[in-house]
Amino acid sequence: MMKKVKTNNKASISVIVVAKNEEKTIGDILKKVKPFASEVILIDGHSKDKTRDIAEKEKATIFFDHGKGKGEAVRVGIKKATGNILVFIDADGSHDPRDIPRLVKPIMVGESDLVIGSRMLGGSDELHGTWNKFLRESASHLIILGINWRFGVFLTDAQNGLRAIKKEVAQKLNLTENITTIEQEMTIKAVRAGYRVSEVATHEYRRQNGNSSIFLRKVWLRYLYTWLKYLLF
Repeated sequence: MMKKVKTNNKASISVIVVAKNEEKTIGDILKKVKPFASEVILIDGHSKDKTRDIAEKEKATIFFDHGKGKGEAVRVGIKKATGNILVFIDADGSHDPRDIPRLVKPIMVGESDLVIGSRMLGGSDELHGTWNKFLRESASHLIILGINWRFGVFLTDAQNGLRAIKKEVAQKLNLTENITTIEQEMTIKAVRAGYRVSEVATHEYRRQNGNSSIFLRKVWLRYLYTWLKYLLF
């Protein structure tokens, strides 16, 4: 049975950006999310460049993570945010801030508790063209197939970092993953707990600076372990 969590008609939106050494893109991201946010939060991974200086100029509220990875930074964001709707967006320019209104709308009208931006519906520039990207996309399909089969839902993307969630729901999920498996964990735990999870089509653009930090040979075992752990137990 789906849980129904009341939504405040006067919803406040905290946009949370997790970043480390993203000085080339962070200013543009923070500028573009402001029109859609009640507060803008940067969770900084102890950047060695000018990421924090730029964020200060953009009047973002800055907190530090504890150096354990993106998942741990997401948990810091959940704890520190004051809004009742939390939006997570990557700092590398791969997400379009203009998608934020469509992400939060299903929550604001009381239809969803977690809304994921789906790359499978909206397309991606980062899942095609190399063996690593092909394997990432293939693994993503297997993961989502398992979730759909296990819980009787129909989702297309469990791992995209662009998402919106009610703060009270995020707090109740007891998230524990320290790396990028946090998104997979959040999706599975929300579905398993009976919260309403939906998707909107969003496009993932080629990151504007550097290369993806996700290398399958380093993280595939953790993804497999957490997938089975939260799926079956």
